[in-house]
Amino acid sequence: MRLCLRCDTRFDGIDWTCPRCAFAPGLDRAFPVFAPDLADGNAADTVYHHDALRRADEEHFWFDARRRLIVWAIRRYLGDPGSVLDVGCGNGGVLAAIRQEFPGARLSGCDALCAALAIARPSLPDATLVQLDIRCLPFDREFDLVTAFDVLEHLDDDELVLRQMHRGTKGGGGLVLTVPQHPWLWSELDARTGHRRRYTRQDLADKVRRAGFAILAMTSFMTLVLPAIGAARFRKRRATTIDQDEELQLPSAVNAVLHALCVLERAAIVRGVSLPVGGSLLLVGRRVE
Repeated sequence: MRLCLRCDTRFDGIDWTCPRCAFAPGLDRAFPVFAPDLADGNAADTVYHHDALRRADEEHFWFDARRRLIVWAIRRYLGDPGSVLDVGCGNGGVLAAIRQEFPGARLSGCDALCAALAIARPSLPDATLVQLDIRCLPFDREFDLVTAFDVLEHLDDDELVLRQMHRGTKGGGGLVLTVPQHPWLWSELDARTGHRRRYTRQDLADKVRRAGFAILAMTSFMTLVLPAIGAARFRKRRATTIDQDEELQLPSAVNAVLHALCVLERAAIVRGVSLPVGGSLLLVGRRVE
C-alpha cells in the first residue's frame, strides 16, 4: 500500500493523492516529488556525474559484474518477484537488468535526484519512478522485493533506511543489498564520493537483522580483483584531488582482464562458495513477520 507522508494514511491506487488529507506530491519532469529540497542535489553527499556513470554502467567491469551477480542472486534465493522497489536507483542500470531478467515484474525506483531519474526513464519506460528522501519511504507492505545497491554507505543513519525498507516489503518479501566492504580499504576516494563507512560482514548482518530481516545468503565479491583495488586505494590515500570521471575509465585491455576475473569469481559463487573477502558485499534477506 501507499503511505501518506503527511497523515500516515495507507491507501491503494495509482494516484498519489491521499484520500484522507488530500496531500499530493508536486511534479518535476513528470516525476512525483516528495523531497523538493533534495531534488537538485544534497550538500551532504557527493556531486554525481550522471553521464559518466551511465557510460560506466554500460562498459566498466565493476558495474557489469555487480549487475550479473545481483540478478542471479534474486533468481536463486527469491524466485520471480512480482513487484520490485530499487531504493536509490540512480540512473536505473540495475533496475533495467532486473526488467530484462524478470519481464513480468512491476518495477519502481526512487532516488533523491531528478537528474538521475531523467536518465533512467528511457530504459525504464513502464517503471514507476519517484523522487523522494529515502529516509522516508511512502510505502507500507507494497513490494515483493526491495533493493539498495551501494546506497547505505552514503547515509548517516543506514539503520533508519533499512527499517523503512522493511516497512515497504510485503510479509515474507525479499531484500537484496550491496555495499563496499573492509574498513581497511578506506581511501580519499570514499570520502570524495560521499561514503560514511565501509562495512564488515558482521556489521552489515547485525544491522539487517535489527531491521527485521533474516539473512538467506551473504558473500563478498570483487575478490579476485581485490589486489588491484587495494593497490589503487593505497596509492590514493594521500591524494589531494580525485577525478571521479577518471576513476570510471579503464584501458580496454585492463577492463577485459578484470571482467574475466569477475566471471571466474561469479562461477564460484554460483556453485555455493561464500567468499570471505572482497571489495564489496552482497546480502540477500527475507522479511521476518
